[in-house]
Amino acid sequence: MNESKPRQFHGLIGSFYYVKRLLPGVLLCVAITLAATALERIEVFFVGQPYLEALVLAILLGVAVRTAWTPGSSWNEGIKFSAKFVLEFAIVLLGASVSITMIAALGSLVILGIACIVALAIGTSYFISRFLGLPQRMSILIACGNSICGNSAIAAVAPVIGADADDIASSISFTAVLGVLVVLGLPFLVPILQLSLTQYGVLAGLTVYAVPQVLAATLPIGELSNQVGTVIKLVRVLMLGPVVLGLSLFANRVKPAHDRLDLRKPRFNEFVPWFIIGFLVVLVVRSMGLIPESVVPAIKGVAALLTTIAMAALGLGVDIRVVARSGVRVTLAVTVSLIVLGVMSYGLIRLLGMP
Repeated sequence: MNESKPRQFHGLIGSFYYVKRLLPGVLLCVAITLAATALERIEVFFVGQPYLEALVLAILLGVAVRTAWTPGSSWNEGIKFSAKFVLEFAIVLLGASVSITMIAALGSLVILGIACIVALAIGTSYFISRFLGLPQRMSILIACGNSICGNSAIAAVAPVIGADADDIASSISFTAVLGVLVVLGLPFLVPILQLSLTQYGVLAGLTVYAVPQVLAATLPIGELSNQVGTVIKLVRVLMLGPVVLGLSLFANRVKPAHDRLDLRKPRFNEFVPWFIIGFLVVLVVRSMGLIPESVVPAIKGVAALLTTIAMAALGLGVDIRVVARSGVRVTLAVTVSLIVLGVMSYGLIRLLGMP
């Protein structure tokens, strides 16, 4: 008993210092969120509606702050925490806004279409990258990142194929910037292509890199687009498991010579991230009626606030000057691959005759 008390004491001290390290970066993200919310309300006051939602404004303000000032090491831990754990927890909470009946409403044909789009996009993106003269491993990283879930897919695939730090950095650097540009630019396609809320949700779910970016791209358009986009994106993320498993089967062919005997078995959390499991658990609990309807709006509000904080952190992690350092071929490969993915996704929407 006496030994347990010092351990508990040291544990509390460790937790205190951990929170203290997180605090500056988290507070910076909260401050940007408050500024974004204030700007949104100013828009409503003067023009009657927010043309740029707080989510989008948080990204823009974050990018502006990062461009003018590079946060030091004392800020980075809290910013990373906000960009990762806070947004992942927000995604878990969003499970309360979706039901199993909504997923079932997609139909087996749509789910099959998502799988086909992912497979076709990986092949096309890999071909484009190789055509532009990029190395094989980097081409695989770009193809998987572009087609499934951006940096998460790159991080999961990299150790399986033996990618080195340069491959990973080159693949990730531009997707961070391009991901933000897609979030900001995609809503403009709604009037141009005359998309319904459902169609836009499908397009966003199939093209935007990360789950939280889907939220930022769809919430300004409508709640239905947000719900459809989130479900479509989650189905797309689940494709990461089969892809990583498939790559692990012939990893020795693409690994560098000194790594070819190091065939590491991918961990379960590389197939399915914890927050996807959490989202599905909350979704099932909501579908079983265990979450009162009166509580759902409050959960959605908390999820929206946490997502905005995460978007501020995302903006703070983007240095627009990184585009110049990414290289013309990498920039071109990622951009063309994303455009092709968008065309495929729009083609699927028209092919299936989605309302």
